[in-house]
Amino acid sequence: MFYRENGQFKTSYAADQQIFSVAQDRYAVLLILAVAFLVIPFAASDYTFQAVLIPFVIMSLGAMGLNILVGYCGQISLGTAAFMAVGAYAAYNLQARIEGMPLLLALIGGGLVAMVFGIVFGLPSLRIRGLYLAVATLAAQFFVDWLTTRAAWVTNNSSSGSVSAKPLAILGWSIDTPVEKYLLCLVILCVLGLAAKNLVRGAIGREWMAMRDMDVAAAVIGIRPTYAKLSAFAVSSFIVGIAGALWGFVHLGAWEPAAFSLDRSLQLLFMIIIGGLGSIVGSIFGAAFFVLLPLFLTQVPHWLGLPISTATATYLEHMIFGALIVFFLIVEPHGLAKLWATARQKLRVWPFPH
Repeated sequence: MFYRENGQFKTSYAADQQIFSVAQDRYAVLLILAVAFLVIPFAASDYTFQAVLIPFVIMSLGAMGLNILVGYCGQISLGTAAFMAVGAYAAYNLQARIEGMPLLLALIGGGLVAMVFGIVFGLPSLRIRGLYLAVATLAAQFFVDWLTTRAAWVTNNSSSGSVSAKPLAILGWSIDTPVEKYLLCLVILCVLGLAAKNLVRGAIGREWMAMRDMDVAAAVIGIRPTYAKLSAFAVSSFIVGIAGALWGFVHLGAWEPAAFSLDRSLQLLFMIIIGGLGSIVGSIFGAAFFVLLPLFLTQVPHWLGLPISTATATYLEHMIFGALIVFFLIVEPHGLAKLWATARQKLRVWPFPH
């Protein structure tokens, strides 16, 4: 058996409640982190960092924030890109208007402003749900699109409507190379991912899941719907706001309102649906699916030596990509995280059939 669990005894409550209770899981996670921090920075090219790894890490963070709201609390949101835009523009204004504002404080400030914005647009969730709530959150997307294009103070009176981030630096460390930008995003993803995992495992996470499964029954047993729903909007918007700030500051460097359009909101929603609702690791799987699969499909005609035009390759990529999304939804509606959980369970009992 690949998973030798016999002999792994839990002698304390802390050991019994740890995130990875099986030693093999802990070793696998440590190996993945070692590869991400120690191997990839020396093995990947600058193009790979800029076009693949940095977008993947930031989108994983954004999908994780959205998954807390949709997957764990059951509150549908179609305005995630709006919260990303709020985080990006808030962080930009903090650095532009406050002399010497540190990068980390600007990122946290952007997340806090996005959190307040999320709470305000989360208020309708106290009275409506389902499709009606989705339309209410969609209003946030339209409002932010209007605000960023019409309010000159948002872009610091930029004539073109686009803004540029200041050079990245933390405690005197200048972050210039793609490797350094990748490590910055990866550290933030690990810290917020660990915090989110502990939140969903605790009392707050159980309240979110109770509201998701049956809000009336949750209110009957003493869970406050106001606190549960608005706390989910707050935590989700904070993480998404930081992801938006990283998207603007680290990945784009300079951006305009179109960088946070409705397409970005739908993309993040599809990420958590494909990766797995109510799963932190599913958010990472979904981001990997959306970032890596199009690159793979683009390269396949070149590997096979097929002489097709760029436009035809783009159309085929969209068709195959859409077909694969439908296929995954039919085969496993609970996402890639469920497929991994099933495979892991089979490894635990292999070679026995039960």
